[in-house]
Amino acid sequence: MSRLHKVFVYGTLKKGEPNHNWFEKDSGYYKLISEAKTVEKYPLIIGTKYNIPFLLHSPGNGTNVRGEVYEVDDKVFANLDTLEDHPNFYIREERDVQLLNSNEKVKTWIYFIKDFKEELLNKTTYESYSNAGSHGLKYVERYLRGDTYDHKLDILKTVKS
Repeated sequence: MSRLHKVFVYGTLKKGEPNHNWFEKDSGYYKLISEAKTVEKYPLIIGTKYNIPFLLHSPGNGTNVRGEVYEVDDKVFANLDTLEDHPNFYIREERDVQLLNSNEKVKTWIYFIKDFKEELLNKTTYESYSNAGSHGLKYVERYLRGDTYDHKLDILKTVKS
């Protein structure tokens, strides 16, 4: 039997965003639990020429980031790890979030960038991400990206393969 995991998403995986379909791959189970916000403050930035939202692992900086909590099975969890290239790019860690529908605090998995370039802390931070946001930075979906540019080089201090 598949285990269930709670995952907090803050960017392109949210409902109505470009990568939300990753929840539906391979007929896995997923269910929206609630909108939520991080208990700790973190910098949510938009970076690279592909306008990707990143949550930098810098507790105490930024804002209490708003997103959504999903309950997912092992299949969906593995798909999200694939999308986020965990553990080579994003690092998944368990952190507390506050559910907005009940004010309850729950532990969820969150995907962070840990080994990031320090200058990213100087970028504009956001409380909430929307691809259609007033920032005007439209996310470039993977199928529209070229092969010659490695966006990880703009984010990480050292790139793992």
